[in-house]
Amino acid sequence: MKFGPVPVNEAAGAILAHSVKVSDQKLRKGLMLSAEHVSQLSSAGFDEVIVARLEPGDCHEDEAAEMLARALVPDPSDANLRLTEAFTGRVNLLAEGPGVVVLDVAALEQFNRINPMITVATVPQHQQMTAGGMVATIKVISYAVPKADVERAAGLAQASVRLVAPVYRSAGLIVTDIAGGPPNEKGIAAMRGRVEALGMDLCDVQIVPHKTDQLASAIDRAEGDVLMILTASATSDVNDVAPSAVRAAGGEVDRFGMPVDPGNLLFLGALNTRPVIGLPGCARSPALNGADWVLSRVACGVETTGADIAAMGVGGLLKEIPTRPQPRAQRKK
Repeated sequence: MKFGPVPVNEAAGAILAHSVKVSDQKLRKGLMLSAEHVSQLSSAGFDEVIVARLEPGDCHEDEAAEMLARALVPDPSDANLRLTEAFTGRVNLLAEGPGVVVLDVAALEQFNRINPMITVATVPQHQQMTAGGMVATIKVISYAVPKADVERAAGLAQASVRLVAPVYRSAGLIVTDIAGGPPNEKGIAAMRGRVEALGMDLCDVQIVPHKTDQLASAIDRAEGDVLMILTASATSDVNDVAPSAVRAAGGEVDRFGMPVDPGNLLFLGALNTRPVIGLPGCARSPALNGADWVLSRVACGVETTGADIAAMGVGGLLKEIPTRPQPRAQRKK
């Protein structure tokens, strides 16, 4: 691509690089200049104008963005994504419904190394989305790029962006209660909001005393494809009330504790084929916490192992605790 100033009388067929005002109208950047536009510019007193001219082997920004988007998402329906029309070198990838984003990170990093003018920006790996949310944007920065570079980038990142929809349709919530404990309504409402945001139904809510045997009975009779437990007293050990109740009901606990703050006191297990999530106390608030990350992945059938939870620590500092301002700063002596 050639870029720079040219005499106005030679500008027909070139792309206007910067918007200019002509009489009572504006010729916008990116416009393919016609003979009429050249006449308007001349009449307005312009002697030269800055333009971009495509050379043999170049690909226009919109054509390039379209090609790249189709490479990243060859089958939008299967990927649960919608592609917008290319405009000013940009195509957006939008979520068709709730779900979790799954990216081929290595492929996308290679994509972004081909040519600085060829870019894709995405939300983080495993980001939870709602319908219409922007998952990624492809942007060709210059007015044209070498088609060979477009083809190289497209070849490196085939089918590298998708949205995984929830595979479970319902969830059950068991809340334990102790005298003087936190109110249950707030926590139930917060968890209902999370479940419904994933397109699921909170089909069963039980409130039981904070006792291992009574909680185990509630787990045994609970309904829902996913079981969640919100305890009145924080789970402080893998042998505390809630994990013990899961095992007493015939289930297992795979992981207790996560390196996400807030959200440390979460545990993950299973009862037969049903996932069981022991929620941290911060799940009573609708604010983002570690339980959101685990619930969204579990609901969408994305494998979530102890190693996966351990890896959440990088980027897992979601906020400081108000009662401990700057808890990691050393006091001055």
